Amino acid sequence: MIKTSLTLLLTLVFLSASAGLNLSAVQAANTDNAAAPTLYAQLGGEAAVDAAVDRFYAKVLADARVKDFFEGVDMVRQSAMQKEFLTFAFGGPVTYSGQDMRSAHAHLVEEKGLSDMHFDAIVEHLGATLREMGVEENLIAQVAAVAESVREPVLNR
Repeated sequence: MIKTSLTLLLTLVFLSASAGLNLSAVQAANTDNAAAPTLYAQLGGEAAVDAAVDRFYAKVLADARVKDFFEGVDMVRQSAMQKEFLTFAFGGPVTYSGQDMRSAHAHLVEEKGLSDMHFDAIVEHLGATLREMGVEENLIAQVAAVAESVREPVLNR
């Protein structure tokens, strides 16, 4: 059962990459306590990351508020990139080399009007996915805090 730090996991799913959030700091924060397992290990490794990303995107693609942002997106590729990024961010065995958040989302802001309303919908899906996976409410609250920390670069402000 997944019981701990999905705290960053789905927050970063929609948020594609890393600008405005120092990935080295994220990874260091996840490994500062050498006695504690990495977030990746605590989550259950590859299987947990895969399940969370897949479940999250199913919700997002069914939501009329946000699904249009993924129109024309190769979701197999998108999911794979997210899984790679999250594995890296949680201290797992991979190196991420994708775009930064501001760059990855600038066209969505400029061309499709990505806004706070859409961002809030994504956070809503994060919480729902985490609850379905048995994550404790205090950890879900941490997810919301992490999401807020990247709102500005994602919305190109």
